[in-house]
Amino acid sequence: MSMEEIEFECEELMDRAVAFFRTEVRSVRTGRASTSLVEHVRVNVEAYGGPMDLRDLAHLSTPESNMIVVKPYDTSILKDIERAIRNSDVGITPSSDGKVLRLPVPPLSGDRRHQIVNQVRKMAEAQRVAIRNARRDANKQIDTEKKAGTLSEDDADRCKENIQEFTKNYEKQIEEISEAKTKDIQQT
Repeated sequence: MSMEEIEFECEELMDRAVAFFRTEVRSVRTGRASTSLVEHVRVNVEAYGGPMDLRDLAHLSTPESNMIVVKPYDTSILKDIERAIRNSDVGITPSSDGKVLRLPVPPLSGDRRHQIVNQVRKMAEAQRVAIRNARRDANKQIDTEKKAGTLSEDDADRCKENIQEFTKNYEKQIEEISEAKTKDIQQT
């Protein structure tokens, strides 16, 4: 494996860790209403052949900072959507008027904010570990290639330095995302 291939593979793994963290953090609740809280709720609709994401079945909006409105494209599945939201771990009880579901997002208590911040920190640390594992695996690959004679000592050292730079860069991105989400949680 060449130096470029090792670097590319390592950077790709690190990039995936950051992308995964970004999507995970979107679903973490803050005190403000956000459609990302419910868009991935799985709704079992027999008429459509099985479970589907809520975002595929309804228009989601936040007309107020503490309210999510779910307007199904097909009002006959309103009960299925309501049941799925009640059974999910979102922790919001929907109210229905027969055409639209309203999800009031209650404000967070101080203790709950602290728990959510800790949850975000744990999620961030898990992705930092994934980034470090990618670095470790790349460094092992470099050592293997160096022993096999396909990489010179200078190339191996340069490759390790590049991978360390990638690690710093991606860990910094994780930290920035984590800090922004923490700030968002504590503000609202």
